[in-house]
Amino acid sequence: MSLDVLFVTPPSRLEVYQKLAGEYAAIEPPVWSTLIAKYLIKKDYSVKILDAEAEFLTHEETADRIVSENPKLIVYMIYGQQPSASTQCMPAGRKTAKLVREKTSGELLSIVVGTHASALPHRTLNEEPYDFVCNGEGPITIEKLLKNIKSNKKDYQNIPGLWYKHDDEIKGNKNAKLFENLDEDLPGQAWELIDLSKYKAHNWHTFDNLESRNKYASLQTSLGCPFKCTFCCINAPFERNTIRFWSPKHIIKEIKFLIEKHGIYNIKIPDEMFVLNPKQVSGICDEILKEGLGNYLNFWAYARIDTLNDNEMLKKMQKSGFKWLALGIESSSEHVRDGVTKGRFDNFDIEEIVNKVRDMGFYVGANYIFGLPDDDQESMQQTLDLSIRINSEWANFYSAMAYPGSQLYPMAIKKKWKLPDNNNGPGWIGYSQHAYETLPLPTEKIKGSQVLDFRDKAFDIYFKNSDYLKMIENTFGNKARLHIEKMSEHKIKRKHHFEQVDY
Repeated sequence: MSLDVLFVTPPSRLEVYQKLAGEYAAIEPPVWSTLIAKYLIKKDYSVKILDAEAEFLTHEETADRIVSENPKLIVYMIYGQQPSASTQCMPAGRKTAKLVREKTSGELLSIVVGTHASALPHRTLNEEPYDFVCNGEGPITIEKLLKNIKSNKKDYQNIPGLWYKHDDEIKGNKNAKLFENLDEDLPGQAWELIDLSKYKAHNWHTFDNLESRNKYASLQTSLGCPFKCTFCCINAPFERNTIRFWSPKHIIKEIKFLIEKHGIYNIKIPDEMFVLNPKQVSGICDEILKEGLGNYLNFWAYARIDTLNDNEMLKKMQKSGFKWLALGIESSSEHVRDGVTKGRFDNFDIEEIVNKVRDMGFYVGANYIFGLPDDDQESMQQTLDLSIRINSEWANFYSAMAYPGSQLYPMAIKKKWKLPDNNNGPGWIGYSQHAYETLPLPTEKIKGSQVLDFRDKAFDIYFKNSDYLKMIENTFGNKARLHIEKMSEHKIKRKHHFEQVDY
């Protein structure tokens, strides 16, 4: 039987992470591919997933594998390890799709799905080597397109969410309606289509047992986010700021499958905002505790400082195996945060709430952003000082990026700030945080290269700090400390240190 659809994760790791791609970066299961694949399998389509990241394939090898599968439709899934990381993976998709076109003379049809494609559908179809672009979640668009291809109709105007070319003119259809009942409409992830032994947890997620990194999965429990942070593009595929949930009964089935069939206890909840609805979170915890799994699981999930007020919910989470909270602190400055519609929690609250959740037994991965529009050297230093005072078990330091689909993107264009996709810019790879070509936003007061240098300096200072290393050794043991010290030896190469640039 010929294959209906092949979902492809193109190889991005080396370009996106440089040398960190080896031992230190995680390898994420392709969550959206597994979700849409399950949907299509229920509709009686034949489906496979090719994850070039997990199999460490080159672009050439990936293209050869695609050609050998000869699917009726190739679905290039352009998502990164975070919701905002789609854009930086576009170059790998382009290289792979271009090779496939050359090898097949364009006979295999392809569509691209992802946050970036939904943010810029017209431009994506105009500039990239795909036959179609999906604007939206994807399942209905892909299903209707497959049905069309198999019936050989070539009439695309009634396929929701599809962008296509007709007589060399780009056309775009109205988005598909959002699913409301996720249990019925998207009934789980097609774990059977991927080799779960090939995936690897973030190093900090398993500091207490680094040998268990390959016992790892990523489990979606909701879609979307109700917040409107200016720097975030998470809702580009959803058209509005909303959140929808799978039921706790559904989620516990997925958890039990991962444990019983694959022995996986390290689980990431990739939802942009997991700790939000106390009833939903408590319902999931109740199911976990009912099954007696709380002592075995090692979850991490995203939260905001201002969603951690319900102590009873937090206690239940801690008992249920939620060991890590990834907290979006972003900046120490209330003025800087307010400038990007982040929130109105003052500095005292930040430290108080972080201390509270750590006292309750959680480990914290704190997220900070340098180079937000109102930042200067002084405010960035204050954010670094805050991170050192907090001294959380992990910290991510980001440079502000005007990701397509975020409110910062049109703002940066209006201000005529240099963006990676401008003429003479590095292109979409410039939106990567760790690439050679990384090109962050300037601010009203400092250049993008200064922001990037501060970010790299902050990483170095934080992870070599003696108080931090002592805390890690006391908490997780000497092996975790040695792992961090080895990681800190890596220096990321940045283009502006080696070439003449104007940013």
